[in-house]
Amino acid sequence: MTEFDAHRGFLTGLAYRMLGSVAEAEDVVHDAYLRWAAREGEPIAEPRAYLARVVTNLCVDRLTSARARREEYVGTWLPEPVIEDDPAQPIAADLSVALLLTLERLSPLERAAFLLHDVFDMDYADVARTLERSEAACRQLAARAREHVRDTRPRFEASEQASERLTRAFAAAMATGEITELAGLLAEDAVLYSDGGGKRRAALNPIFGRDKILRFFAGIARKRSFPPPGSARGVRINGLPGFVVVDPDEGPETIAFELAGDRIVAIYAVRNPDKLRHLS
Repeated sequence: MTEFDAHRGFLTGLAYRMLGSVAEAEDVVHDAYLRWAAREGEPIAEPRAYLARVVTNLCVDRLTSARARREEYVGTWLPEPVIEDDPAQPIAADLSVALLLTLERLSPLERAAFLLHDVFDMDYADVARTLERSEAACRQLAARAREHVRDTRPRFEASEQASERLTRAFAAAMATGEITELAGLLAEDAVLYSDGGGKRRAALNPIFGRDKILRFFAGIARKRSFPPPGSARGVRINGLPGFVVVDPDEGPETIAFELAGDRIVAIYAVRNPDKLRHLS
């Protein structure tokens, strides 16, 4: 393993958390490698800190240029899903989709300061050097970010029994269109987010409330739009229980469920094919 490869997992995790995109994170890490390789033979006192600075600055540049594209995005924007086939893979296990959506509302510098200090345990002196700001400014950036994200971490871990019930209910809905058991798991104030990016059918706006979500699913059942039985695979998505569903005509999509106790409080469905290429 090269010295760069020893830091690749950390750099990919940082870039994904900054950008919410697997593909862009991999591009950023590749660009960082090219900069690293160009300095071959030059002494670098703290390789991890140097590479963190390179990746962070590349991500900040991308986030700044992406603002206009995000504003023009069709429908609800969700981060690219990370499937945790390997339980030891740390790229997204500590970041729920809800937290990634909250990070999306921060400025690029707020997001960077929060992630570097609160998630990756970098001290403020190093954060200041990375962002080329004063320590006091970085503390303020992280504090503002922390105020936004403090209530977004799940308060309750989903029990194994609740996850099993969810798996059965979803499998029944897929096989028969029967949503009764799934209905019994929905919290009254649940919300459904679906991201088609204007390229696949999806609700343009979040659907709030159990009754409206059930009407949405009932409409899908009436149209027999559920993918065929056997097309769903249970997985963990960004730390949440969920499914990869493969439609023979349209390709894959992911559905992740955020649970509080034994109730579903949020559903995140990613259908935009641009965000699912890494699943093919």
